[in-house]
Amino acid sequence: MRKAKPRKHVILPDPVFGDVAVTKFVNHLMYDGKKNTSFEIFYESLEKVKTKLPNEEMSALEIWKKALDNVTPQVEVKSRRIGGATFQVPTEIRADRKESISMKNLISFARKRGGKSMSDKLSAEIVDAFNSTGGAFKRKEDMHRMAEANRAFAHFRF
Repeated sequence: MRKAKPRKHVILPDPVFGDVAVTKFVNHLMYDGKKNTSFEIFYESLEKVKTKLPNEEMSALEIWKKALDNVTPQVEVKSRRIGGATFQVPTEIRADRKESISMKNLISFARKRGGKSMSDKLSAEIVDAFNSTGGAFKRKEDMHRMAEANRAFAHFRF
């Protein structure tokens, strides 16, 4: 056992919306410490989301939050070795890990998309996630399907 729990790093809210979740998302989006570039990409993609969904009464930030909720998994499978056999054991995910997984999935599937710029790709993935389609949503569905298929091994939970 460790002597003391490590302190959680305090993340400051972003300058435009004053939201900590936006800063966390931008931190995942960032390459090589280029946080300013990441903020520009994120804000530009939110503007593009607003133009793609003009008849939506929600703001671009609310659309992004709903998209994140749509791609957030509730359960995952972890490998557990018991008596020489490896079982995929479904486990519930902690709240902070859920948030992190959903952000990483949204960004990684946006990077895989075809498109001109990263802001175009990210806005397209946010719109797809908002409409419960796209790669990140499919990933969540696959995780849930795996957990459901291996529900028989839930008693091996650790």
